[in-house]
Amino acid sequence: MVSLDIREIPEEHLDRILDLADLAFHEKESADKREHYRKVLTDCDRIGAYDGATLVGQIAAHRFELSVPGGDLACAGLDFVAVAPTHRRRGLLARMMAEQWRRCAEAGQVLSCLWASENAIYGRFGYAPGTEGYSVEIDSRRPLALRIAPDPRPLRLVDAAQGPALLGPVYDAARALRPGRFARTEQWWAENVLAWDEDDDDSPVRIVVLGEDGAVPAGYAIYHVESGNAATDAPRMVQVQELEADSAPVAAALWHYLASIDLTGKVAAWVRPPDDPLLLFAADRDQVRVTRQFPALWIRLVDVRGALTARSWAAPVDLVLEVRDGAVPGNDGRFRLTAGPDGATCTPTEDPAELTLDVRELSAGYLGGTPVARLVAAGLVAEHVPGAAARLDAALRTDLLPFAHEDY
Repeated sequence: MVSLDIREIPEEHLDRILDLADLAFHEKESADKREHYRKVLTDCDRIGAYDGATLVGQIAAHRFELSVPGGDLACAGLDFVAVAPTHRRRGLLARMMAEQWRRCAEAGQVLSCLWASENAIYGRFGYAPGTEGYSVEIDSRRPLALRIAPDPRPLRLVDAAQGPALLGPVYDAARALRPGRFARTEQWWAENVLAWDEDDDDSPVRIVVLGEDGAVPAGYAIYHVESGNAATDAPRMVQVQELEADSAPVAAALWHYLASIDLTGKVAAWVRPPDDPLLLFAADRDQVRVTRQFPALWIRLVDVRGALTARSWAAPVDLVLEVRDGAVPGNDGRFRLTAGPDGATCTPTEDPAELTLDVRELSAGYLGGTPVARLVAAGLVAEHVPGAAARLDAALRTDLLPFAHEDY
């Protein structure tokens, strides 16, 4: 019987990765898309499960910098995760995950993240939704009703080639205020953000910015217009990929612009933060609707102590956590967390636990999006000392909810 080996996937096997992904996800990518993915995979760490010479399982990991409260942390962004249908239920994914976390430790990546194709899979590996997303639609067949005045500064369309240099500072300022967002290189901007994979009848990617020419924009929107239905003469839809604004009036001006584009009847944003100000300053919530709420970026603390001491804390807290992690032994145990605005320590202790929780629940609350008290109420966290969850939540709190919109 041929053994199943877990080892590095060499660069000459990149097409095998794409073939296995097509098989697992029932897809067939175009030649252009495959070439794009080859470039992406070249910059990823790659783990494969081999049955002899045949690739039957895989994990690729982007080397991301993820915004967390107080700064950025190195994060392994998992991608192209797949196991061949002929080799399911043999423990291959668990073995590849174990190798991935070992590599994270070597690389100083205290976090791992992913977008889950199936939500039922990744909880058992310690991942949990660290951010939530709202899908939003605007009925733009009539003027967008707003409760605040839009910023009066001029709007202008810019070429995609200007995007990285012009939009980068705006994006960087916004991501510093919200956990859950990736740092971007100029290459990532050009090849992953602004290279929209539109259908033949859709418009090219468009960029609108607000502010005087020559100044750093106060905000921007990246969008395209989808083709309409010729058979029904339905109006076209504006698909919003990304919208950043440094104030509510700037956001209002950008949304008003998007809802005013001629020959369109709907504006759709596939993911927005749950605390998006649009949902408050829209005058008619029948016109601006949340059509879906869903788990967005999943987070896993690969190094609990490293992650807890690297983020900032909104309030002082001193409590004992009993963390359960059956996959990463260094995370499994009892730790005293002493944290506050001046920093944090997290040390092993024999003191009685005030909260007992799985690494999955700790990962859910890490960015500040899921209150630990809610997890206690759901029966997922054991609170041994009344008020312990509330004290931890006060320390984990962020001014803005974590948000991830870039499904890499």
